[in-house]
Amino acid sequence: MSFCLLRMAILCCMDMEFANSEKIRCCLDQRRRKLQCTQKQAVLIEEKMLKKSSKMAAKISPIISALVFFLFFICPARSVNFNDSNQNFRPGDESKKMKYIRAHLMKINKPAVKTIEEPPERPNGHLLKTGIFEDNFQLWSKMNEFCPEGTIPIRRTQEKDVLRANSIRTFGRKIRPVRRDFSSNGHEHAVGYVTGEEYYGAKASLNVWAPTVENQYEFSLSQMWVIAGSFGDDLNTIEAGWQVSPELYGDNFPRFFTYWTSDAYQATGCYNLLCSGFVQTNNKIAIGAAISPTSSYNGGQFDISLLVWKDPKHGNWWLEFGNGILVGYWPSFLFTHLRDHASMVQFGGEIVNSQSTGSHTSTQMGSGHFAGEGFAKASYFRNLQTVDWDNSLIPLSNLRVLADHPNCYDIQGGINKVWGNYFYYGGPGKNSRCS
Repeated sequence: MSFCLLRMAILCCMDMEFANSEKIRCCLDQRRRKLQCTQKQAVLIEEKMLKKSSKMAAKISPIISALVFFLFFICPARSVNFNDSNQNFRPGDESKKMKYIRAHLMKINKPAVKTIEEPPERPNGHLLKTGIFEDNFQLWSKMNEFCPEGTIPIRRTQEKDVLRANSIRTFGRKIRPVRRDFSSNGHEHAVGYVTGEEYYGAKASLNVWAPTVENQYEFSLSQMWVIAGSFGDDLNTIEAGWQVSPELYGDNFPRFFTYWTSDAYQATGCYNLLCSGFVQTNNKIAIGAAISPTSSYNGGQFDISLLVWKDPKHGNWWLEFGNGILVGYWPSFLFTHLRDHASMVQFGGEIVNSQSTGSHTSTQMGSGHFAGEGFAKASYFRNLQTVDWDNSLIPLSNLRVLADHPNCYDIQGGINKVWGNYFYYGGPGKNSRCS
């Protein structure tokens, strides 16, 4: 499979079509404006080794075969503590932790499969050019990086990314919250939502900030949720927005992200392209890449527009960014309840409060300012819409707002002719009324 490694942005452009596995195209530093194509001889060497190994395997005696069977299938597996820093290994021995990590990286840094899904039918009433900035919004594309036609940009996952996680099992996944009206597990929200009808998608514009996150194991995000099922073990969600997550990305930049789950964040789903699920079709947008510029307090405001909807022909859930840019889709077979329709749509902010210092976190939501400060100071969602059974975008008729801890993060809704349904939300976290 062909790929393009963009060293400045730590991205790789993966071939979306089946290609000759012997030919690997490496795109070097774009500052040199030079594309070098080389023959990947390692593939040929690997093939020879595999053939040689196959011949040797045929000669293995029954006794050795029985021994191999015993070691792999009868001997009990011993769990490995990935966070044990006191393990000592003899010189030349590779730590079991790194073996697990490298094996996991081989799974997620894999070539893309061929995409055969045809472009979907857009919802009726869909108007373009709704965002304040849209096309050139990611740092890697601002540096004149690009991926050739037929490839997609994928943020390269490295060993250090996995090492930041509590475990390989939880890498790239949200810790399971219990309910939307919850205050457990440290997840806190300020959201606007609609429920009680059948929803086939949602659209909104939201401004982008770079909130402060107190420690590595917390995050701050702003997103849309398309939801079906109960808040028990069968919750289905499709999610998209921007987030600051030092644990996932290793920095404090706001990044464009996606997420999905079909079992209430237990065993299915992940962020971005860190597991099978979301199928990317666009070669200009890198999911997980940093967003720039961002909004500033009492200064310029920059927002992005997101549309998620169910293709009436094939039933897949598509993601559109900005001015008509199709990012990709979630196949309908990933889900149980969302194979049909959503029963709730939410918009808003979420943070993790780990209480690492014994009091409420100072991690900010949105701009880090309360909703009452208004435009250019507080975060907002505007032009909120849902998609109905007839594949038509319609304004919300019963928007409700909810803040888990209004003294820490709050929300205020409204409606006008320009922004339609909207709300301001966010807050600083720890303060004199939030401890």
